[in-house]
Amino acid sequence: MVVGRSNIVGKPMAQLLLGESCTVTIAHSRTKDLAEVCRRADILVAAVGRPEMLNATHVKPGATVIDVGINRIERDGKTKLVGDVDYASAAEVAGAITPVPGGVGPMTIACLLANTLTACCRMNGLPEPEGLTV
Repeated sequence: MVVGRSNIVGKPMAQLLLGESCTVTIAHSRTKDLAEVCRRADILVAAVGRPEMLNATHVKPGATVIDVGINRIERDGKTKLVGDVDYASAAEVAGAITPVPGGVGPMTIACLLANTLTACCRMNGLPEPEGLTV
């Protein structure tokens, strides 16, 4: 299940999951009974763009939660980075959950760097590095 329908994360993630023979449901912030829909998912990808919008009520016990969101909020007079999932509550229910920060961010950077290197090689007629798959 992917919560988020953006062209940057939501739709590409759904396509990637479909390519792995997953049955994919796409939802968004205004999906009716969103918590109920989410609780059916074995894998829940949060890419909705709203800080801590999803919580334990959205997570099927034992599910894997992948939080792609990154939001800066103010709490207790300090700014803090949080995901689209309320980590503390969801972690009590999930079998596995990615943290924010430090979850998918490093993989995103690795993919961007790999794509940049590939593009540079192609633009300059250079051979692409072997084994550069992220």
